[in-house]
Amino acid sequence: MSSHNSTIDGPLDGVTVLDASRVLSGPFCTMQLGDLGADVIKIERPDGGDQTRGWSPPEYGDSGESAYYVSTNRNKRSLTLNLASDDGRDVFRKLASDADVLVENFRVGKMADWGLDYDTLSAANPDLVYCSISGYGQDGPHKDRPAYDLIMQAEGGMMSITGEEDSPPVRVGVAIADIGAGMYAAQSILAALFHREFQDAGGQYIDVALFEAMVAWQTYMASYYFARGEPPGRMGSKHPTIAPYQAFPTTDGYIVVAVPSPNLWPRFCRAIGREDLIDDPRFETNDKRVTNREELDAILEAEFEGYATAEAKEILDDHGVPASKVNDMAEVFAHPQVQARGMRQSVPHPTADAVEMPGSPMNLRDTPTGIDRHPPLLGEHTDEILSEFGFDDETIARFHETDII
Repeated sequence: MSSHNSTIDGPLDGVTVLDASRVLSGPFCTMQLGDLGADVIKIERPDGGDQTRGWSPPEYGDSGESAYYVSTNRNKRSLTLNLASDDGRDVFRKLASDADVLVENFRVGKMADWGLDYDTLSAANPDLVYCSISGYGQDGPHKDRPAYDLIMQAEGGMMSITGEEDSPPVRVGVAIADIGAGMYAAQSILAALFHREFQDAGGQYIDVALFEAMVAWQTYMASYYFARGEPPGRMGSKHPTIAPYQAFPTTDGYIVVAVPSPNLWPRFCRAIGREDLIDDPRFETNDKRVTNREELDAILEAEFEGYATAEAKEILDDHGVPASKVNDMAEVFAHPQVQARGMRQSVPHPTADAVEMPGSPMNLRDTPTGIDRHPPLLGEHTDEILSEFGFDDETIARFHETDII
């Protein structure tokens, strides 16, 4: 199928995506597809659109544009459509009959109630790749439970290993269950498109769950549990199998140090003027440093509390030891590497003059990603899109009059 209006000459140029999702997991997924050049059509309710449009402050100046909404909706076009109406659902079916990908994150069963489920739509479009994102998946005993990132981080084990040992559990600072599910969804969609194109197959259904994203992200922490039969706990910034690999207090903040390989240990000891630790039988190998972590931590904390953060970092850098201060957002986006690699982007916007956002980390040499469209205003492209899909001016006017769009 051909895209009706893609603007980035990326690897997904020619792919049309219907984005019937909202908030974070689905929009983050489809933003990645848009960054790769797909024509992403964001389907929104006429009465307010994506909930995140109202999640403010902060906003961009006096524009009314929510910073949250802006963060995951670039490279899309917005079409308002009342899916609670028969006519609205008919329009959606028409769009889906000529689309490559559909992404939705309604509650389980809602699309089937509307007659917009995969079985129905694929009967008219066998090439459709249809991705549902939900809290717990489309089946199982918890499939109907509501899902929020905080709950997913707790229920999926992430909060059991995040935070200091004796502190209350804390969530990771961004909504990683939503973002992780959005990444898995995008990856699955690309795999399904590849299968469709190169295995002489049609489309297929994809079921992605936030809860499973959290379970999968446990990786080596899950293996730690499987190997020992003992659940790992909270260790702050420390690593369960590497030492030192953590943050140490300084006179004015923290220095984060990573010594994950044998050749780094002597460099680290020389950097802090403690050559005596290199061959200390308690610390000469990583397994011994992990076993004797408490003794090592006490020694290193005493050393670093005499340094300012910048001084400690300079010394460690000079000795080739990986180290960093803990950057806040202002420092991150002023970082010379962020600037050099285009990871701070500014996009012209019709009501906010310009909006800023992180760039894409997907760097393809021949078909690069780009930010070619501002996060759309609600319904900004409704008439344009409907015209492209064959609706005439009279029909579009009638849809406006009857609140279908």
